[in-house]
Amino acid sequence: MKIAVDFDGTIVENAYPQIGEEKMFAIETLKQLQKRGHQIILWTYRTGKELDAAVNFCKQRGLEFYAVNNNFPEEKPQDNLPRKINADVYIDDRNLGGFIEWGKVWQILTNESMEQLEENYKKSKKKFWSKLFRK
Repeated sequence: MKIAVDFDGTIVENAYPQIGEEKMFAIETLKQLQKRGHQIILWTYRTGKELDAAVNFCKQRGLEFYAVNNNFPEEKPQDNLPRKINADVYIDDRNLGGFIEWGKVWQILTNESMEQLEENYKKSKKKFWSKLFRK
């Protein structure tokens, strides 16, 4: 599934043009969705240095996007093409009813509980530390 996700107000608290605090479970949820084969596209109002800062913020936390403000990585912006991303799902704080929280996003997209996401997160952290200190 191709998932387009906004940055300000969705991955982080809205503090545009600065970067707000990360929303609880945002990045971990997106990383887990990627592990299941979903393509995550960053779809944001940001451009230039502000966009670079958002992409770097996510990259520093282990989240790299399939594409950024494009349908696919090699796409070149063209004046005659709309900026709307061709995705199966859009995750945005400006949808009707506002943002629903990342736990609910996870449940809708995977039919699994938030507890399962937390358990997967804990397992991945344990694996990291055991690899780091393995004799």
